[in-house]
Amino acid sequence: MWDYLSLIWPSLLTVLVLAVDLTGTCHAILRKRDPRSALAWIGLIWLVPFFGALLYAWLGINRIQRRARLLRSRPGPAIPGAGSTGRAVEFPVAGENLRSLARLVVRVTGQPLLGGNRVEVLEEDPGAYAVMLEAIERARASLALSTYIFDNDRAGRMFLEALAGAVARGVAVRVIIDDVGTRYRWPPIVKPLRRAGVPVARFLPKVMPWAFRYANLRNHRKIMVVDGRIGFTGGMNIREGHWPALRPRHPIRDLHFRVQGPVVAQLQRVFAEDWLFCTGEVLEGECWSPKLAAAGEVFARGIPDGPDEDFDKLRLTLLGALACARSSVRIVTPYFLPDAALITALNVAALRGVEVDILLPQRNNLRLVQWASTAMLWQVLERGCRVWLTPPPFDHTKLMVVDGAWSLIGSTNWDPRSLRLNFEFNLECYDRELAGRLEGLALARTRQARRLTLAEVDGRSLPVRLRDGAARLLSPHL
Repeated sequence: MWDYLSLIWPSLLTVLVLAVDLTGTCHAILRKRDPRSALAWIGLIWLVPFFGALLYAWLGINRIQRRARLLRSRPGPAIPGAGSTGRAVEFPVAGENLRSLARLVVRVTGQPLLGGNRVEVLEEDPGAYAVMLEAIERARASLALSTYIFDNDRAGRMFLEALAGAVARGVAVRVIIDDVGTRYRWPPIVKPLRRAGVPVARFLPKVMPWAFRYANLRNHRKIMVVDGRIGFTGGMNIREGHWPALRPRHPIRDLHFRVQGPVVAQLQRVFAEDWLFCTGEVLEGECWSPKLAAAGEVFARGIPDGPDEDFDKLRLTLLGALACARSSVRIVTPYFLPDAALITALNVAALRGVEVDILLPQRNNLRLVQWASTAMLWQVLERGCRVWLTPPPFDHTKLMVVDGAWSLIGSTNWDPRSLRLNFEFNLECYDRELAGRLEGLALARTRQARRLTLAEVDGRSLPVRLRDGAARLLSPHL
């Protein structure tokens, strides 16, 4: 028997490896949207037999959608904000170009555009954190907080104290922190929150504790909703670098927003779905989904985006906004690694005579990203887009304004990680007063910035160009 097995085991092993590799290859062919990604994985599978297929099974398969659908298919009460709340208006603004954009986004997202909202820009004085902490202290019924980074530092501990106080008052508190985002400061804030009685969930806990900044499938959303009525969103994590009053060692410039009105229900719904995904608990009742009255004149819509059923919603919105632009596009982003379609859309807008201004940090906090970004900037500079490098402190703002009438705010960066691999949340707003205010902020930053020229990009030394070009090859993963 053993002699027979010793003769046939090489053939059995060969059949097993072929079966595994063929299974992985078929899965990549049928499931991968990007043919380049599919081809790369298939090459790895066959160049590294068996182990390539195992690596694909570990890193190449998106299991988020399947798990999310399983949880959301459980019987139970409706998720708050699931219905249309407030005045749903299809075409709230003048100009056929923005009307067509409104039509596009409702078809892409399935979310109604809601009137009667108020969106406030939280300035550095008194600071977004001061306003958010005051709102937490005034919470009486419920408090939902979702963030990518929640550092155990001076700012984080002030939020911890405020959240613990809300729990002690009987407020229904729920907190979601991305698992990678808990590890930026040691020790993590999760245990102190739980000791204080704050219900907290880690989004997609990782097996390897040394998870690093470039990990995939992270919850990058920044959402806080107080009593189901007052929402906060934007680009700010919870860490002391965002709070100028603390005089942090590494200051970070950013924008955050306070939102009131019917669109707050859409913020709450996204949080409730994430909480259901993390814990299986359905958030129900009047404390989570009260009736919302009009609070202002802004027409707004929430745009959730992620590698699940919300895939590509934000990217399609960006492409639509660029196609609809008639006079100006202002983009502020810390990370700029657009794909070929977005580069083409930017260039086409510039060639049509649209002023396209892209504001990037002069000194990025991630060197690989800065090198990769520099390697591709010639592609937009040569067609007439203007690139501005803003001086320190590091600008983490995420902002887009079109024609001084439409603005996009939230958590998404212009890179593959945000647009394909992470869970994001943004608000599109149709309001000339708000857009004008945000456009003014962008233009004020250009006056402090240095304009980057095509000659400067082309004039880099050969070693620097090779370094940047090599980093660009990693751009799908940065």
